[in-house]
Amino acid sequence: MSPYQASSSPLPGVLRRGGWRGVMLAGSGLAALRAGQACTELELAWHGSDGAVDDALVQRAQRLGCDVLHPGETGAGVQLCLARACARAGLAFIGPRESHIAAMCDADAVRQLMREAGVPLGELSAQAPRVHLPVLADCRGQALALVEHELLAEGFAMAPSERLTPEQRAYLGQLAVQGARSLGLVGLATLSFSLAENRLGFVGMRPGLTGYEGLAEVLTGLDLAVEQIRLVAGERLRRPRVGHMGHGPGRPGQARWHLLPSTAGLLGGGPGVRLDRASPVGDEANVRLLVWGRDGAEASRRERRALAEWQVASAILRGQIGESG
Repeated sequence: MSPYQASSSPLPGVLRRGGWRGVMLAGSGLAALRAGQACTELELAWHGSDGAVDDALVQRAQRLGCDVLHPGETGAGVQLCLARACARAGLAFIGPRESHIAAMCDADAVRQLMREAGVPLGELSAQAPRVHLPVLADCRGQALALVEHELLAEGFAMAPSERLTPEQRAYLGQLAVQGARSLGLVGLATLSFSLAENRLGFVGMRPGLTGYEGLAEVLTGLDLAVEQIRLVAGERLRRPRVGHMGHGPGRPGQARWHLLPSTAGLLGGGPGVRLDRASPVGDEANVRLLVWGRDGAEASRRERRALAEWQVASAILRGQIGESG
């Protein structure tokens, strides 16, 4: 049993009407953490993979009486294999349609679909900066682009990107919604765009959870892992508390994401600080630190405090380990 596995009471709303009895989660650790938390939030019974993959995972789901599979934070290739295995076994799959996932596995195919949708294509050069925008869409053709993020260094991301002007941000949201609606996307996907000489262009798309959803969650108030399940189950799109693209009367604030080694370190908590750790005993290789504030200055102060606490605790623990050795 995983330390974060849960069973539940009857399912709410359309989830109950759909008759989902249990969810099988692919992956483990951080890659399955948010999906498991979302299932618990929605009062869905769920089971961990116990190391099973591909067809063996589907067989495990059937043995345990699950009728739906969640791919966790796996890539498009793995999701395509799982979606096909689910189709053969008669299980529901929490993700885009199989044809959409197949297109996302093929850079040329998905770019052609975006071109046909009227979305300008961007440069595939690694030198061109990229921003990544999560999009939620329901089965009624409604789509919502949230807050974009940028990967600034290994293990560090920030939202929103400081490269974009307000006009570019609004345009980016329009392009993402246009592309999602044209595809008939249902659920959650992250669209990536390059920014070259102030021109935004589509470069790729990833289905489902990516691990960076926390950046949009803390700035909009929407739990993207929960929304993904709701939308695939047939529920209507919900709007974030601060409006389209995470922007109400002003900017949504700023959020910063760090991937830290979990071998040592503790946090004192406090406002605007969140730590995603898959196991309370620290057997996962990494943890995710999220800090956010009303603006960049506030987010930066909280980031410095949190990282200092983590480093001090880490140094103390290393000293204790050295003394005991």
